[in-house]
Amino acid sequence: MTINPSPKTPVRQLRLVVEAEDYDAALTFFRDALGLPEQAAFEGDGDARVTILEAGRATLEIANPAQVRMIDRIEADGKPSAKIRIAFEVDDSAAATKDLVEAGGTVIAEPRETPWKSLNSRLEAPDGLQITLFQELESLEERSSKPGFTSP
Repeated sequence: MTINPSPKTPVRQLRLVVEAEDYDAALTFFRDALGLPEQAAFEGDGDARVTILEAGRATLEIANPAQVRMIDRIEADGKPSAKIRIAFEVDDSAAATKDLVEAGGTVIAEPRETPWKSLNSRLEAPDGLQITLFQELESLEERSSKPGFTSP
């Protein structure tokens, strides 16, 4: 496998676009309850509205089916995840889970410690989007030194 450390056209931002039937409920859930700061909002003809929320650093996690099944067993008692699931790192998974339930989220799995030393919960957001909240319990350096972890 060849890794190109300096691509010709570097990606500057990862933006995930989510269509929400109940736009106001989605804003309440993600902006107000989860605490994603509003970067910009736009309105257009026919009640067209979009709000762009800051979500910190973006990463793209690519997992094969065996890894997804393992995560589902550990994180959600085997309940299968959606093909695309959004994960948010938070400072306190238990408190954030409670806040999101109060804002209309549905718990799929309560917070639990994973073998990779994070405290994860899984919820369904308004309009059915699956999300994971995770709180890192160890630094990346600490986790990277354990069997099964690799990093460049």
